[in-house]
Amino acid sequence: MSTLSQATEVVDPVPGADAPHLPDQPDLVQLLTPEGERVEHPDYALEVSEEELRSLYRDLALVRRWDVEATALQRQGELGIWASLLGQEAAQVGAGRALAADDMAFPTYREHGVAWTRGVDPLHVISMFRGVDQGGWDPVATGFNLYTVVIGAQTLHATGYAMGMQRDGAESAALAFLGDGATSQGEVNEAMIWAATFSAPVVFFCQNNQYAISVPIERQSRVPLYRRADGFGFPGVRVDGNDVLAVLAVTRAALAAAREGQGPTFIEAFTYRMGAHTTSDDPTRYRLASELEEWKLRDPIARLKAHLSRSGIADADFFAAVDAEGDELAVRIRRGTLEMPDPAPTEIFDHVYAEQTPELARQRAEFVSYHASFEGEQ
Repeated sequence: MSTLSQATEVVDPVPGADAPHLPDQPDLVQLLTPEGERVEHPDYALEVSEEELRSLYRDLALVRRWDVEATALQRQGELGIWASLLGQEAAQVGAGRALAADDMAFPTYREHGVAWTRGVDPLHVISMFRGVDQGGWDPVATGFNLYTVVIGAQTLHATGYAMGMQRDGAESAALAFLGDGATSQGEVNEAMIWAATFSAPVVFFCQNNQYAISVPIERQSRVPLYRRADGFGFPGVRVDGNDVLAVLAVTRAALAAAREGQGPTFIEAFTYRMGAHTTSDDPTRYRLASELEEWKLRDPIARLKAHLSRSGIADADFFAAVDAEGDELAVRIRRGTLEMPDPAPTEIFDHVYAEQTPELARQRAEFVSYHASFEGEQ
């Protein structure tokens, strides 16, 4: 049986509105220091091979390259909007790699790194942000649900799905992603009540990136977010969200506990959004440049690269090969985006219901007739 350790922390008084952001969190579960030094944790041992470490670095680097290219495409008018994950790669890759094949992930609109680990083609994500479809991947085949823009709604979906797996006797679990701001939403609290009541095999994975758009975490909660789990009667743990190894170990343990019937866990991945909330946001209006510079010292990719280099697990040729693969990925993303065909206007009627209804057929015919009336006009 897997066991989950619940971290303890002395809660300081609520800082003032103008208090600086302090990233030092000594009670975080951490297996890799910001300097790239491997450390052990009494409750979360992790055996990982050299090949797996190199593979994790590749995941982080390619996901960031995808994100950077998508941001550029949006700035050039090729995407309607883009939600960057810059700085949160380790939280997403670590959690995604902890999932078993039969598990199901329920993302928000920022989990591009998790999508990558589930084998989703980046272009199938980008097509949604370009507005040509609502997500081009198969959720059942990938174990990765479609993106959810309604804040917190995916936690209800995940809990319901987990209860279904529970009743089917499946040895699987659901992993629900959410942000720190979503913890203030009623849907999230309702989901955790249901999950606790029915011991549903679901893990709530909160990426605390310090800002609910522009509202800092100090104004959202009087206690660390992982402590919210106490009120619902299940374990909560805070992990260094910029440490891919710690995230992998903690999420793997939580999912194993869920599959074994121990019920839900709340994971707070303490990380930082280095970019804007979305490309329509200007983070310089609500946070200091010095804060960003301080968090850059905790960059998740630089951290793992330092570990691989110092331990001799990877050399300059390996890193150059990953960079080259990133260049190829960026070219494929750009070309694929620019060549992406617009859907036929009538497609909006095709997948509303499993079977066409008389009312929908009437609306479609009216739509076609209306647009046909403009044919031949200049």
